[in-house]
Amino acid sequence: MAGPTAMNMWQPPMTTDRDILTLAQWLSPAYPVGAFAYSHGLEAAIQSGGIASGADLSQWLADIIRHGSGRNDCILLRAAYACGDQEALVTLNDTALAFAASSERQLEQTLQGAAFCRTTAAIWGGTDKAYVYPVAVGAAAARLGIDASLTAAMYLHAVTSNLISAAMRLMPLGQTEGQTILAALTLLCDETAKATEATTSDDLQSTAFMADIAAMRHETLQPRIFRT
Repeated sequence: MAGPTAMNMWQPPMTTDRDILTLAQWLSPAYPVGAFAYSHGLEAAIQSGGIASGADLSQWLADIIRHGSGRNDCILLRAAYACGDQEALVTLNDTALAFAASSERQLEQTLQGAAFCRTTAAIWGGTDKAYVYPVAVGAAAARLGIDASLTAAMYLHAVTSNLISAAMRLMPLGQTEGQTILAALTLLCDETAKATEATTSDDLQSTAFMADIAAMRHETLQPRIFRT
């Protein structure tokens, strides 16, 4: 009888309750990455009237998830997960910075990523070298053997939740409506995470132009509440 092939021998990481709870901790609003301070350009879009209702917000976020930084973050997270050494992570990190559409998008990614790396290294060990946020999360998940697809889906859901929370502070959007929007986008987060499974950094792209322009306009917005 022929022995098992290399493909048959490889098994994906087995997801445990502890893995899920670890991701829930990393991606919780209580995890000290300062996510509450960033609006990803939403503040400028709302002030300009580009987003005026819950329906507008839902479509805006869906476009980011499908066609913009949401999809790209999942690709970067998966690429970081697959990196074999720190040199590869540094190269990927430079690529991620190059794909940031504005200086404030870079700020958003680098500061959150650095904070995530510091806290995660202090608790779970490993290096505290700073990477941009999705790269940092992907590398940490790989080190602990947490499933990449689960990590990508929960990461994207957490980012979406944070943006809805920001919108609730910027426009007439109640908590129930905000949670309704998040529930409606949950499947899209999962689908987008799964759709990036076979991607590499060569697949990075964005056609969410209005979101990118809003992030650029936010750089000179006064007065403002959020950092991005």
